[in-house]
Amino acid sequence: MTTATLLISCTDQKGLVAKISDWVFSHGGNILHADQHADSSAGLFLMRVEWDLDGFDLARSEISANFAQLAIATNAKWKIHFSDYVPRIAIFVSKQDHCLYDLILRQRSHELAATISVVISNHPNLEKVAHNFGINYHHIAIAPDNKLEQEKQQLALLKQYEIDLVVLAKYMQVLSSDFLTKFSQVINIHHSFLPAFAGANPYHRAHKRGVKIIGATAHYVTDQLDEGPIIEQDVIRVSHRDSVTDLIRKGKDLERIVLARAVRQHLQNRVLVYGQTDEQGVDSNLGLRTVVFD
Repeated sequence: MTTATLLISCTDQKGLVAKISDWVFSHGGNILHADQHADSSAGLFLMRVEWDLDGFDLARSEISANFAQLAIATNAKWKIHFSDYVPRIAIFVSKQDHCLYDLILRQRSHELAATISVVISNHPNLEKVAHNFGINYHHIAIAPDNKLEQEKQQLALLKQYEIDLVVLAKYMQVLSSDFLTKFSQVINIHHSFLPAFAGANPYHRAHKRGVKIIGATAHYVTDQLDEGPIIEQDVIRVSHRDSVTDLIRKGKDLERIVLARAVRQHLQNRVLVYGQTDEQGVDSNLGLRTVVFD
């Protein structure tokens, strides 16, 4: 079965569910999943609707132009995705291998509907891991005096491999604003329950504070460090008996799970990023948020 999925956001108004559902029905579509949310703080309506393309009377090339008429009438922002398109992923890593192994194994067992096309790293350590699974590996060393030049090489590789999504699987470098301007579809795993302990060494700082819960956060990357829209989070209890090493071990388990969930939700087109904006960018009173549809 091939399906189409619409992600829609617009100012909240009466009749939106009916209008969108009727558009699908009027063209012979059978809705398989539909979910919506109204954010009263933003005055926005957000919806995900997925339908079977079998029997749909619009050719795939005609769908966007046809739906655009309804989108204009409701002043909606929208994107459409087709289930038979297989996204191409690039995984960025440094020296830690636990998230890399987890993503590869999940992709190989068909948990992640994507192709892992390349692994890019600022260290040579994990080349053997990638090659063992038949994945191309590129080592591009990063230093303060060559960062922008090396990022150009990374961007060239993303273009060469026709990458749709970059996953930072414990990539211990901050991507520049220039990189993110040229390629914005990036998911990161951070080893804390953001906004707590943003930045480096969160487990050490958590241990010093004597916290009773540690967490992990997967988020889209923006030019504000660890402040991108959050996709997925989880926590685990710790105690005074746990050392920093124990926190790191327990945290790695969470990092695998949280990152895999976030990547899966992104690949299934279940994540919609929204936020009020003005001429200067994101409204600081709301910021960028996500709704993750069931």
